[in-house]
Amino acid sequence: MEQRYPPLKGLTLVIGAILLSFGNFIVVLDTTITNVAIPTISGDLGVSTTQGTWVITTYAVAEAITVPLTGWLGKQFGEVRVFLFCVSGFLIFSTLCGFANSLEFLIVFRIFQGLTAGPLIPLSATLLLSIFPKEKSHSAMAIWGMMTVIAPIFGPILGGYISDNWHWSWIFFINIFFCIILIFGTFIILKDRETKITKNRIDYIGLFLLVIFVTAFQIMLDKGRELDWFESNYITICAIISFLSFVLFIIWEITEENPIIDLSVVKSKNWTISTLILCFVFCVFFGNVLISPLWLQKLMGYTATWSGLAVAPIGILAVITSPIIGKLMPKIDTRIFVISGIIIIAFSFYMRALLNIDASFISVAIPTFVLGAGIPACMITLTSLGISELKPEQVTSGSGLQNFLRIMSMAIGSSLSQTYWEHMTKLNRVELLNMESYNEKIQLLQNEIDISSQAAYQYFSNMIENQAVMLATNDFYANSTILILLFGIFAIFLRPLHNKKSVKNQV
Repeated sequence: MEQRYPPLKGLTLVIGAILLSFGNFIVVLDTTITNVAIPTISGDLGVSTTQGTWVITTYAVAEAITVPLTGWLGKQFGEVRVFLFCVSGFLIFSTLCGFANSLEFLIVFRIFQGLTAGPLIPLSATLLLSIFPKEKSHSAMAIWGMMTVIAPIFGPILGGYISDNWHWSWIFFINIFFCIILIFGTFIILKDRETKITKNRIDYIGLFLLVIFVTAFQIMLDKGRELDWFESNYITICAIISFLSFVLFIIWEITEENPIIDLSVVKSKNWTISTLILCFVFCVFFGNVLISPLWLQKLMGYTATWSGLAVAPIGILAVITSPIIGKLMPKIDTRIFVISGIIIIAFSFYMRALLNIDASFISVAIPTFVLGAGIPACMITLTSLGISELKPEQVTSGSGLQNFLRIMSMAIGSSLSQTYWEHMTKLNRVELLNMESYNEKIQLLQNEIDISSQAAYQYFSNMIENQAVMLATNDFYANSTILILLFGIFAIFLRPLHNKKSVKNQV
C-alpha cells in the first residue's frame, strides 16, 4: 500500500509517534481507571454501588458503538479532522464528568465521553502508521500496542491512588492537560495531512441495529451476574434483543450498498484468525486484570493503591520488549512471536495458579512481571497481521472492527471471569465445609486459645472463606492456562508477516 503522504522524519516523527500513541493510551486508561473508584464515587453521590456501575457500563457501550464506525467517519469527514474533533470532545466531557454533582449528570457525560473516545483507538493506529516509513511500520504498531497493553494496568493504579488520596473527580480532570497537548500537537504536525473525503449517505438502519445490539449485549453482561443471568426475565429479554439485532445487523450490512461497517475484511484470512486469537487473549487478560485486584483486596488485605502496584510490573517488560518485537517482526516468522507470547502468558497464569494465602508481594508481582513479555508479543504481532492483507481503503475499517471486537471481548472476559470466580468461591466453600467437622474444630480452637464458641465459629468461618477464595483464584488461573494454550494453536494457520505480499500491502 502506497502511503498517502511522505513519512515524517527526525524529531517531528518522534513527537508525532508519542502524541498519537498517547491518544490511544488515555482512551484505554479511562476504560479501567474508574473501576476501583466506583465505591468512592457512589458514596459521594449518595447512590448504591450497583447504581454506580452504570458509570462504567454507559462509557463502555458508547465507546463500543463508535469504534467500528471509525472507517465510515474517516471517509465522510477526514481522519485527521475526526481525530481532533474526538480529542476535543473527550476533553470537554471528561471535564464535565469531573464537575458532575449527581449520578444522572455523570452518566450522561460518560456517554458522550465514550462516544468521542471510540474513534480515537483505531484512528491513533491508522494515523501513526501513516507518518512512519513503510519499512518501519512494525515499529509504529509496536509503540501503539505497548500503550494498549500498559494502559489497563495504570488505570487501577491511578484510580486507586486518587480514590485513596484525592477527590474522585481527578480521575477525569487528569485528562485535561494531556488532551490540550494532544490537540495542539496533532494540529501542528498533521494539519496538512488530511485524508481524502468520500461522501456517502448514512446507513441509518445499520447504525440503529448496531446501537440496539451493543446496548442490549452490554447491559446483559453487566447485570447478568447481579440478576442471576437467565433466571431473570430482564436478562433473557436483553439476550434475545441482542441476538436478533445482531443477526439483522449482519444481514443488512452484507446486502447494503454503503454499509456503516465494512464486513468484507473477514475475507482476509490473517484478519479473521488474528482477530479471533486477539479477542480471546484480551478476554482472558482482562479477566486477569479484574480478578487480581479483587483477590488482593478481598483476601490479601491490600489497599486499592497497593493492589494496583502489585500488578504494575507488567509494564516493565511490556515497555522493553515492544520496540524489540517491532524491529524483529520483518526478519522473523511472526507466528513465532504469537506462539511464544501465548506460552509466556500461559506460564504466567500457571505461576499464579500455584499461589496460596501466604503469598508475599514479590510472589504476586513476579508472574505479572513475566506476563509483561507475553501480552505485547501477541498484541503487537496480531494487530500487524490483522491489517497486513487489507486493501488501503479497508485499513481504517479493519482496525476499527478489530478494536470493536476486542473491546467486546474485554467486556465478556470481565463479566464471565467474575461470575466464574464467585461461583467457584461458593462451590469450594461448600466442599470445604463438607470435609470439616464444625464441632470438633470449634472445640479444638476453644481449648487451644481460650475463646468463646461464637468467636471460634467466626474464626473458623473466616478461615474457610479465605481458603475458598484462594482456591477459586487458583481454579481461574489453572483453567485460563489450559484455554489460552488451546486457542494458541490457531496461530499456525496465520500467514507470516515477512511474506513479500504482506509487506507490500502493509500500511
